[in-house]
Amino acid sequence: MAITDWRIELITIPVTDVDRAKAFYVDQVGFTADHDHRVSDTLRFVQLTPPGSACSIAFGEGLTDMEPGSQRGLQIVVQSADDALAHLRENGVAAEGVADLDWGRFVTFSDPDGNTWALQELPKRG
Repeated sequence: MAITDWRIELITIPVTDVDRAKAFYVDQVGFTADHDHRVSDTLRFVQLTPPGSACSIAFGEGLTDMEPGSQRGLQIVVQSADDALAHLRENGVAAEGVADLDWGRFVTFSDPDGNTWALQELPKRG
């Protein structure tokens, strides 16, 4: 039997300061704070979701052994690269943009630890 419905639900982001990362992603980038639970003295779980996304990110304490800032190439599709760039800059995010390529228009930014993101406006099809 073939597996036909695979969905990415959660991606772990390695950070050094959980509160700083949460403030950045919620207050500046605009993600929704879903959960922030201290499970034990060594485990804290924070889950955030980009607006309209079925996939969330998680970070915290005791979740990963990845080096902070080592997550690269995360990509989110947006309706407008220009609007995304304006939103990020209005909220104090140092974003690069807009790069016009054959496969879309891109805005890039990094979180305070150096994890990198690309926001892609898909090319018009048809």
